[in-house]
Amino acid sequence: MPQHDGPLFYAGIDWAAVEHAVCVLDRDGRKVAAFTIEHTAAGFNRLAVRLSKLAPPERTPVAIERPDGRLVDALLAAGHPVLPVKPNAIKTWREAEVLSGAKSDPGDAHVIADYLRVRFHRLRPAAPLSSHTKALRALVRSRGDLVDARVAAVNQLAALLDAQWPGAKAIFANIESAIALAFLTAYPTAASATSLTEKRLATFCAKQGYSGRKTAAVLLARLRAAPAGTNDPVVSESIRDAVLAQVGVLTALNTAIKNLDRSITEKMDTHPDSEVFQSFPRAGTPSTPPRSSPNGATPAKRSTTPTPSPRSPESPQSPRHPASNAASASGGPATKDCAWQSRPSPRTAASPAPGQPTSTTGREPRAKTTPTPPASSHEPGSA
Repeated sequence: MPQHDGPLFYAGIDWAAVEHAVCVLDRDGRKVAAFTIEHTAAGFNRLAVRLSKLAPPERTPVAIERPDGRLVDALLAAGHPVLPVKPNAIKTWREAEVLSGAKSDPGDAHVIADYLRVRFHRLRPAAPLSSHTKALRALVRSRGDLVDARVAAVNQLAALLDAQWPGAKAIFANIESAIALAFLTAYPTAASATSLTEKRLATFCAKQGYSGRKTAAVLLARLRAAPAGTNDPVVSESIRDAVLAQVGVLTALNTAIKNLDRSITEKMDTHPDSEVFQSFPRAGTPSTPPRSSPNGATPAKRSTTPTPSPRSPESPQSPRHPASNAASASGGPATKDCAWQSRPSPRTAASPAPGQPTSTTGREPRAKTTPTPPASSHEPGSA
């Protein structure tokens, strides 16, 4: 790009939850402005006004360690090229350029601006997302958060059962499944299951629509073979309350995730780039799991619901959600907005531009058969 057509100034923003530090350098690296703005509408407007006094928005690119969010949206709306940069790249650049090693918000903003000035032509600018993509991304992120919460709740319930009621955990493969939660509701403590017989268990399984191949006698044997649970009446009362509380949390999470699955399917079906998104590996509409069943039944198929993209400026970054190129297919930034599992597209597998947020996972081949879901993506119906 000719010098007279390139940027006139380079702005770096050190993002924070409440207040952002801003530094602006000219082409020669001289600091021309340094200030802070609040994470408010007034603060965003003040930033746009300050930058517009220096040069036209298109001649003042902005680097920030966030790929999206309200601040990024405001900068894009004002006409500034926004170039997301990787925090690790900035950390390495700071260690090489700042001899003292001192770290501060204004200093970090200067480092980001200088990084942008030197490596501008190697970075890839973000692009505004369509309303359809933003809507789908919001649902996908929320579902991913709920799945993470469900994994944590399952672990908490498993620990409680291991300590107080091992039999209830041994009888079912997945304690978050509907039939397992129903069993714990009916028999929350070992004391409440002392009178459980083979006939009663068979009646319970039939009422819950159990479709496994194990007889009631086998299931009851599993329960009895486990270490004996707590039978102390005083302790059992507290265990009952604790188990029922955990069951209530998991039931609510399962319901919320199913509701989001339906919403995601609807949004995907109406998305203009639905065909493109669903062409990615492991992409598609969520599958409906079969009725839950105890250990030994056929497991449910993997749900192909999207995994959320990296965190926006309104919440901390989460390394659990790597980047993808789904949004790039519709003109958006290369941030994982609509990939329905954490699987990058062919472009992601190539060498990324230095400083550009990309996926850290390698490309995997398209599976020929439906794989068994991992613990983090179990659907409530699997067992």
